[in-house]
Formats: sequence, structure tokens, C-alpha cells
Amino acid sequence: MTTLKFDLDAQGIATLTIDVPDRGMNVITPELTQELAAAVERVASDAAIKGAIITSGKPGAFVAGADLKDLVTAFDKGIDTVEASKSSFELSALFRRIETCGKPFAAAINGLALGGGFELCLACHYRVLADDPKAVVGLPEVQVGLLPGAGGTQRLPRLIGIINALPLLLQRSHVKPAEALKLGIVHAIAPAAEVAAKAREWLLASPSAEQPWDSKKFRVPGGAGPLAAHAMQSFGAGNALTLANTQGNYPAPHAILSCVFEGTQVPIGTGLRIESKYFGKLLSGAVARNLIRTMFINKGAADKLANRPKNVPKSKVSKLGVLGAGMMGAGIAHVSAKVGIEVVLLDTTQEQADKGKAGIAAKQAKDLKKGKTTQDKVDAILNRIKATADYADLEGCDLIVEAVFENRAIKAEVTDKAEAVIPQTAIFGSNTSTLPITDLATASKRPRQFIGIHFFSPVEKMPLVEIILGEQTSSETLARTLDYVAQIKKTPIVVRDFPGFFTSRVFGTFCAEGQKMLLDGIAPALIENGAKMAGFPVGPLAVSDEVTMFLQQSIYKQQEADNLPEKYRGKVGRPVIDKMVDELKRPGRRFGAGFYDYPQGQPKKLWPGLKQAFPPKAEQPDVSEIKARLLTIMALETARCFEEGVIATPIDADIGSILGIGFPAWTGGTLSYIDTMGIRAFVDECQRLAKTWGPRFEPSDWLLARAHKNEAFYPRSAETETA
Repeated sequence: MTTLKFDLDAQGIATLTIDVPDRGMNVITPELTQELAAAVERVASDAAIKGAIITSGKPGAFVAGADLKDLVTAFDKGIDTVEASKSSFELSALFRRIETCGKPFAAAINGLALGGGFELCLACHYRVLADDPKAVVGLPEVQVGLLPGAGGTQRLPRLIGIINALPLLLQRSHVKPAEALKLGIVHAIAPAAEVAAKAREWLLASPSAEQPWDSKKFRVPGGAGPLAAHAMQSFGAGNALTLANTQGNYPAPHAILSCVFEGTQVPIGTGLRIESKYFGKLLSGAVARNLIRTMFINKGAADKLANRPKNVPKSKVSKLGVLGAGMMGAGIAHVSAKVGIEVVLLDTTQEQADKGKAGIAAKQAKDLKKGKTTQDKVDAILNRIKATADYADLEGCDLIVEAVFENRAIKAEVTDKAEAVIPQTAIFGSNTSTLPITDLATASKRPRQFIGIHFFSPVEKMPLVEIILGEQTSSETLARTLDYVAQIKKTPIVVRDFPGFFTSRVFGTFCAEGQKMLLDGIAPALIENGAKMAGFPVGPLAVSDEVTMFLQQSIYKQQEADNLPEKYRGKVGRPVIDKMVDELKRPGRRFGAGFYDYPQGQPKKLWPGLKQAFPPKAEQPDVSEIKARLLTIMALETARCFEEGVIATPIDADIGSILGIGFPAWTGGTLSYIDTMGIRAFVDECQRLAKTWGPRFEPSDWLLARAHKNEAFYPRSAETETA
């Protein structure tokens, strides 16, 4: 099937229309590359052709870049740097042929153009972009652990200068039309229906077919190399800032800086070879594979509800009941009302319910002040939310999300009251992080319609929702719940019922390990900095303060009351929690004091008294040991969850660990971390840590047997389990 249509008009203008079949968005495929190369040669060799327009046959979209499903397999296939570099340079050479073939090319960018799609535009001699806010352009490859490998790091700095190009290469992936014109990365903007005509008008004016950087007099705007006025800021400070932001875990930003620094000092042909060399290093590495597979391919599949039961009709929630108007309940109400759902926000008193709605109004007011929304939209959102203390207002709700205090008796009471009012077809979801769903469902008269819906705080910002299946939860209930999660634009994972489920159970090991380090005599600052250097957003002591040690202590007590088996109690941090809460009276940030002090109007600081409460040893471990303990204990607990069937797929484990509990994205998630290290090497590391720090690191017989067979969690030859 053809991916490119070639038309030649009477005035000698060729139009190359890209339309990759069976794709909602054009992507650069081997077939497209081959057909585009042939079309360029036809333009170059035919004297009757004056010039060419490159455009898209898909309304509102030009080209989105390379197909990530093609790129993600490089690491698993063992493709080396040289081979990976070739794939980049072949496309780069094609784009170079476009700009040096002697005929002018114009890009009629009728919509979104990102990555390789925008690099194709940059190789054209003239670019006209649709004047539509959705018609963004940019080079977002750094987000997938790569760099623009078809000239982006070379043409963009030569076009607008290094100091202007670096933010677009390192940070900002999408540029809207007006700003693209102002920056000079497009020559003109026009209504979408007129971009091709505007491009043809330019071609008929007999323009030059030479790019500025091919002129002998060309100089990079603002200068290049170590003597450029901006060099210290761009590369000295830039490298330092990049290292501070990435902790060396993400190689792409450093590679981009190196490409720009080295490549802009030499002719563009040499610069393109430098770019391809760095691209090859990144593509053949694990970080790009991990980011592409988990954060884009697998997350995209999860967002599209790839694992939704197929035999259940699609559904939408029209009216939602939220029980509990605290921070969590109000957040759930907020995100639901924003997508057009009518919400009943219920609490024990009208005052409490009104307080929850007032918090939503305050957040909307901040967005309004920042220009992120309009007054009409704010009014519409707030009008959809009814704050009440009357259960009768729940009548007609399609779904209930209970978000009351983590107490069985309270949850049972509100379940009974809500079910007395809501329709027989309604679903009841409990937003619990630790209490077993099957147990909570005993308070329901309809356990097949009872499910766990675990949100993360703050709801407005956290993208994950953990769906927990009770023993009697029906496939219809699961399907409808997944539909609701998609409706509010969150990413779902599905787990089996178990105390702590998946995310809370694995997250608990992170907090507990940090607390155990205090007992081991490790300095608090080393614990926290080691976690950040591993790629965690905050350290385990800071996180413990945020969730409060009162909550952690209550979980320990609930585990005792439930007679939970010892191996699931995670007791290694218990002595620290009890001392902080009961003896030192420092239960966390909400109470003004925890592992950190919280001086008013100033940044938090580690509490100096920690040195007396948990004296550090004279000899401290290397920071690499801190990183290893935290990463390994969470990955090992995930493997245990997988072994026990709490989590059914490595995809859900990886998405959940990154989006829900902050496991470093560069790893691809907890199970990708094991696969990247190699399961045999991981088991060896577990056994080493067990000898040094305790039996909690011992791998199970199941994991040992898996390591003996060298059985990875992901199939080595497959892209993903869903793609």
C-alpha cells in the first residue's frame, strides 16, 4: 500500500501528500522513507518540475515522527551503537538530499508536526504552518530518552541560534503557531485550508533552493563553540543544571548538549554524522527502551483500556456520588466535574460538604488568575457539583466513590446508607489504599457491583487509578469502572484484592527501608539524597512525613488486628514510627513536625534532633548502597506481588510503580528494572543485600527458579505484551 501520493500540476509544482494507511496519524515508516526518497529523486531529476510541496493527507495532522513500536525493540534485539546510528543517518541523509537536490521544497504543515515530522519540515526551504492552536510543532524526543536523529540538533540551532534552540530540544516539546512564527522556525502561518496555496505561491516566485547554512558566509546566530558569548551559560551552566535535574540517570539531555556543542562548530554534513552517532548510543541503550515501552506504548494501551472486558457495552457516568468531602473526595469530585459529570459531594454535615466544594472553587480561582481557564468554565464546573449531607441526593447516581476515613465500620455505614438510595444498576467503588475490598464488600447487598477505586493524592495531578477486584466483582463492574477512569482522563491498572494491594504494598517498602536505614546508623541526609540520586522525586523520610506516621502506625496496628502473616507486615520500620509518634510526638508535616522541621514561610529542613534520636555511625556507606537498597526492595516486592497474582502483568506493575508511587521513570518501572539488570544479576544483588542488611532481601524459591531459567518478565523478542 502506498504511503505517498505524487501530483504534478501544469505550473511544474509537485505535491507530495503523505498518508500512511491504517494510521490515525502519519508516522515515519520504512515504506514512507522509501517512497519519499523515490519522490525526491523524481523532483530532482525532472527538468519540468520547478519545486515541490510536502503536505499531509490527514486533516489536522502532518507527521508525528517515528513509529515508537519500531524503535522500542532495539535494545532487546541487541542492536549495537553502530547499527542504531545507521538507522538515524539513513533518514538524515534523505532529508539532506531534500535541501541539496537543487529544487526548492516547501512544507505545507496542515497540523501537528513533531519529532521526525518536524525535522522533515526543517529540511524544507520554506515552511508554512496552519494557524490552529492544535497545529503544534516541536522536537520531543528527549521525553522518550532519545534525541532528534534526523537533523533536529543541527538545523534548529543554525536556524534560530543555540541559546533559543536548546530550550526547545531539552524542555519544550510543543510550540504553537504564533510562537513558531515569532521564533523563526516557520516562515508563515495561514488557515489550514490555505497552507498548500501559500506554499505554492512561494514556489512560483522562483525562490532559492539553498539553505542558509550551506552558504560559505553562514555563521550560527549568536555564535558557536567555546568562545561564543553564550557558551558558559548554554553549555557550562547547562550541563550542571541538566546533571542536577537528571542525576545522571537520563543520558539524552547530555547527548543533546554534546550534539549541539560539537555539531555547530563543523559543516552541517559532519554535524549530522555526529548527531547520528549520539542517537545510536541512546537508541541501543536501556533507558530509551524503558521510557518508550512503559511511558508511551504501554501507557497508551492502558489509556485506551486494552485489558477492558470486551463483551461489555461501553458506558459513561452521568451522575457521580462522592462520599467524603475531604482532600481526596473533593479531588475526585473536581476531576469528574471538569469532564462534564454531575457530582453529588456528600459529607456528614452540610458545613463539611461546603468546605470541600469551597476548596475546589479556590483551585479553580487560581487557574483563572493564571489564565488557564475562563469564568464561564469555572462556573460550569462548580454548578455541576452539589454539596450535601443528605443521602437522598444520591438518587440516580451511576457510580458511587466512597472516600471516607480508613475505618471498616465507617465505610460499612456509608455503604449501607448509599445503597438504600442509589439505583440497583449503580456501581459502588471504595477509594481505599489498604483495606481488602472483599472484606469491605460484605457490607454491600450487591457485592458483584462492589470494586476498589484507589486514587492518589493530589487527585488533580496524579495520573494513576488502581482498580482492585474483590472476589465477587463482576466483569461488567470492572468494564464500567475502567470506562469511568478513561472518562476522567486517568490511567488505570487492575490488581487483585490483597492487603495493601499493589501500590501501597510496594510503596510501604520504600518508606520502611528509609526508616530502617536510620536504625542502621545511616545519616538522614545521605538517605534522602541517595533516594533523589536514584531518581525518586523525594526521599523516604520526606514521604513518610507527607503521608504522616500516624497513618503508617495505624496500618501496622490494622495488620496486627487482621492477623496478617508476618511476611506481609513490613515491620522493619515500625520501631522508628512508634518512636516518632509516641515518644517524640513528631508524626508528620500535617502536624508541623516529623523527620523534617517546617518553619513558616521557609523551606523544610531535616530535624537536627534526628542525630540524637537515631545516632549515625562514624562510617557511612557509599551512596550507591542507598540507591541499591531502595530500588531493589521495591522491585523485589513487586516480584512477590507478581508471584502471588496480586498484579497480573508486568505492564500494570511498571505503569503503577512509576505513575502511582514515584519509582524512577528511567528504569521503566519495577519489573523493567529487574529485566534491565538481568534477572540473574538481580537475584545475586538481592542475596548480597540480604547478607548485609537482612533477610527481607532474600529472593523467593519462585524467583530463584525463574532466574535459573533466565526468564525475563517481558518476552525478550516482543515489543510489548499488548502492542
